[in-house]
Amino acid sequence: MSTFSFKQFDIVQDKVAQKVGTDGVLLGAWCSLDKQPHKILDIGSGTGLISLMCAQRFPQAFIESIEIDHDAFEQTASNFESSKFKDQLYAYHASFQEFYDEVDERYDFMVSNPPFYNAQSIKSDDQIESRRQQARFDDALPFEELFYGVYKLLAIDGTFALVFPVDREERVLEIADYFTMMPTRKMYVRGTVDSPVKRVFMELRFRESVIKSNQKLVTQHMVIEHSRHEYTDEYIALTKDFYLKM
Repeated sequence: MSTFSFKQFDIVQDKVAQKVGTDGVLLGAWCSLDKQPHKILDIGSGTGLISLMCAQRFPQAFIESIEIDHDAFEQTASNFESSKFKDQLYAYHASFQEFYDEVDERYDFMVSNPPFYNAQSIKSDDQIESRRQQARFDDALPFEELFYGVYKLLAIDGTFALVFPVDREERVLEIADYFTMMPTRKMYVRGTVDSPVKRVFMELRFRESVIKSNQKLVTQHMVIEHSRHEYTDEYIALTKDFYLKM
């Protein structure tokens, strides 16, 4: 499917290896539910999905996105330009490491659906499959470098949201703690009620800000489907503003 149509925008994805998926949609719908951010940075935009979801949700926000892959950057820029939210959006073609070394901005909200398969995984020689894997290997953007960049660019009272496999949670928390950040919201997601948790969605803030505001950790659990294509009420409630058929 080269175009994925949502209620208020379309995602053309013929140039990208990593297509629209549940992780991205859930992160875009779930993040920053308790705040209205004004300056947002989307790290690793892919198709531009999360940026466009943020533009729909936060009409007063200005959203910048970063994408290292040339084709994905062009796809992001094209999807931005063809949307009614184009005046809120801007795309950079760069690695996050290049970006945080050169930019002095501070963002009140940062979000990432980062690569999270490690570099020891077997990589395919097939060009298309290799691009798909590059979009998912964390040798391109290790969690340590991701959090270092967030540490440099996030406002002192800002929030960072990301998604990762459940088996990486301990490591993510260790890295976050090193950079003086702590979780304020978590959501554990499983496909069906009988399946294991696969993903953790997490929001983090600087420890100083959390303590000052006396913010307590909120932990949620979500099941996506009762059975194939029979979605739970909680999943529908979170995504109905975006999916055409919800």
